[in-house]
Order: sequence, then structure tokens, then C-alpha cells
Amino acid sequence: MTSSDLDLAAGAPAPAKSSAWRTEIVETLWLAVPMALTQLGQIAMMTTDLALIGRLGDAAVAAAALAHTVWLVAFMLGIGLASAVAPLAAQAYGARSPRKVRASLRVGLWASLIAGVPLTLSQFYGEELLRAAGQDARTAQLAGHYLHGLAWSLVPGWMFIAFRSFMGAVNRPEPALWIMFAAVPINAVLAYALIHGEFGLPALGILGAGLATALVSMGNCVAAAVVCVSMQPFRKYRVFGQLWRLDAPLMKRLLGLGLPISGASVLEYGLFGAAALLMGQISTTALAAHQIALQVAAIMFMVPMGISLAATVRVGHAVGRHDPAGARRAGFAAIGLGLAFMALMTLLVALTRYDIPQLFLGDTVTAAETAQLTASLLVVGASFFMADGLQVVANGALRGRNDTRIPLLFAALSFWAIGFPCSYLLAFPAGFGPFGVWIGLAIGLTVYAALLVWRFHLLTREPLPGLARG
Repeated sequence: MTSSDLDLAAGAPAPAKSSAWRTEIVETLWLAVPMALTQLGQIAMMTTDLALIGRLGDAAVAAAALAHTVWLVAFMLGIGLASAVAPLAAQAYGARSPRKVRASLRVGLWASLIAGVPLTLSQFYGEELLRAAGQDARTAQLAGHYLHGLAWSLVPGWMFIAFRSFMGAVNRPEPALWIMFAAVPINAVLAYALIHGEFGLPALGILGAGLATALVSMGNCVAAAVVCVSMQPFRKYRVFGQLWRLDAPLMKRLLGLGLPISGASVLEYGLFGAAALLMGQISTTALAAHQIALQVAAIMFMVPMGISLAATVRVGHAVGRHDPAGARRAGFAAIGLGLAFMALMTLLVALTRYDIPQLFLGDTVTAAETAQLTASLLVVGASFFMADGLQVVANGALRGRNDTRIPLLFAALSFWAIGFPCSYLLAFPAGFGPFGVWIGLAIGLTVYAALLVWRFHLLTREPLPGLARG
């Protein structure tokens, strides 16, 4: 670490109260902007795939929606293990313990590899799972083809998150952004080539889109590893030093943090997956419109996600240096930034709701029907978007305090005791169809966001817990 970094991590004399919030907002934005742009780059890869697949017809779009449902459940099962690197490394950095910073990354990489073997294999049974869930046989078959390529992106995707979390924890998130900026156009060209058989490559159709994403994910992981061993300030941590030595106590801490994160993520994305299944039972048009509208929500979600990652780091630094007031300020500054951004984006989407679907669809009669339904869902989703942004930032702030178990319980209550029943009842018995599904999602997310903000408020009124600093 540089001397200035150590001063920041250790907590130099606090600024005057009148400027403390301004300083916190600036520091959070300094971290959040590259993190958010990295997230946008990641979702741009998926959006590019969807746009290319959309030219293959509504059936292909619906298949992609179902495939992403299966893949995201597996991805969320492992994402907590990689994401837990951020609070552990940030707290170690705040406590000025470089050895623990390095060890936090190391256990995250090992956990990603161990979890990845069975979960990667599970993706090859996606078609059978979708058939068993009552989906159309042809759509399930196409989704299975897509998963055969996409499956190989799980482990490198998690490892890239672990590397990115390490970079952010030491206040240097920019290299992950550079890698992602390079990956987006490479993915677009490679996906196009593998779908249509250009540049001497085989024409693989929807399988090609999934395979391109997997290959680019592997490239991202390798590039991040090279950056961490060759560039300052990462090189001084010797991230692959004693790679084969497993720090059992730290692995236990990572599992204690990461498994609830994975559990909450599975519950959340499981809700969206269940919503896709409900849409599939309504019609192929409803499912395609749902996937496009959800992709728009996912694009907007990436900026609050970046703010959430910054909140984890900023709160984690404050926890590491035993600064409870700083931890509270960091969390609420991030929550305010996330809410302001989502309010602005919700207004923008409402104004452009008829133009957005055309980015994904052609000019056929069926496409026009899908576009109209998509535009209507985007209006229904206004409260959905706001609550989604609020909950992810609040979650990030809580993770900086190592609080992941209670949010898991909140997720179970909000999504499955409230959100899904509302979606089902409003869609079918109440007769609102696809609009009912989205209203139910908005209700569940709103309850979840309110509970998380309330939880952070209660926790930060109390002294910080005793955390390991060694």
C-alpha cells in the first residue's frame, strides 16, 4: 500500500462534520463509477447476445429467457462465495493487514473452483429440467443448446468477480473496467460469428451465443489474473503466493458470509425465474416481452450494483479501522446515490418505452405485439425499478458489516411469502396476466428494500462488533 492509502485505510483524523458527508459521497462515487461501468459491460455482453438471438425469432428469445433462468440459479449459488471476498478484503485493508487481503482472494478462488464443478455439470440437464417444468418442448430444446455453451462461463465468471472484488477492496477498481471494455466488442463479434458462421467459424445458432460468452468469460479471468500479478499496487500482495495453502479459519469466514449471500441471490433470482415460468404458461409473446423488459431492468440495475459494491468496500474499510460513524455514513451515502439514480432512470425508461423494444425485435407482426406488451410492462415496472436499486445498495452496505444471514431471512419472506404469491394470484385468479406477474414482483422487492434499509439503520446505531484483524 502507498502511504496515502494506509492513511485512508487506518482513518486519518475525521474531517469536519459539515464536510464529512460530501467527502463520503465523493469517495463512494470514485469507487462506484468504474465498478458500475464494469457491471454495465458485463450486462452489455448478455444484452448483445439477446439482441443477436432476437433476430432468430420469438422462439429463440423465449428459449434464451428460459436458459438464463436455469443458468442464473446456478450462477447465484456460487456468486456469494466470490462476492464475500469484497468485505473480507476491505476489512483487512482497513485494518492494514495485507496478508489477510491476499488470503481473502485466495480462499475466494478456491471456493469458486470447488463449487463450479458440480454446478457446471448441472447445466447440461437444462432441457430436461425445463420439460419437467411444463415448458414447450421446442423452446426447451433450444434453451438446452444455449446452455451447452453458457455452462462453461460459471467458474471463470466467479473468479473474475473475486479478482474484481480484490481490486476494489484496495481502492483500485479500474483494471477490471478496462478488461470488461475490451470484452464487450470481442463478445459481440465472436457471438455473431458463431451464430451465423462468419469468419470461417461454424454456424452454431443459439449455441454459438452461449459459447461466445463462455470463451470471453475465460479470457476476462485470465486477464484479471495477469493484472494482479504484474501491476501495482496488486503485485505487492503476491496474490498467488502460497496458493496451495488453505487458510481454514478464513475459508470458514468466507463460507459464513458467502453462503447466505448465495442463498439470498438464489431466492431473488429464483423469483424472477419463477416469473419467467409463469409468463411461459401465459404465452410465448408474454415470455419474450418479459425477458426484454427484464433485460432493461437488468441494465439499469448495474449502476446501483456498482454503488452497492462501493458501499461494501467503504463500509468494510470503516469496520476494519473501527469507525462506526464512518460505516453508517458510508452506507447511507451509497443508499441515497442509488435511489437518486434509479429515480432518474425510471423516468427515462417511461419516456422511451416504445423505442426500447425495437432494439431487440424485428418488424414482423408478432414482434409488434411483443413490443407493445414490453412497453406496457416497462410502465408497470416503475416501482419495481426503484425498489430493486434500493435493495441492492442496502444489501451491499450490510455486507460491509458482515451481515448476510438476516438479509437471507428477509429474502425468503419478501420474495416467496409475499412476492411470488402476489404474482401468481394477480396473474391468474385476478386475471391481470403478465401485468399481475410484474406487480407481484414489485411488491416483493419493495418489502425487501424496506426491511434491508431498516436493518442497516438499526445495526449502525450500535457499536461495531469485534472482528478479526489479524
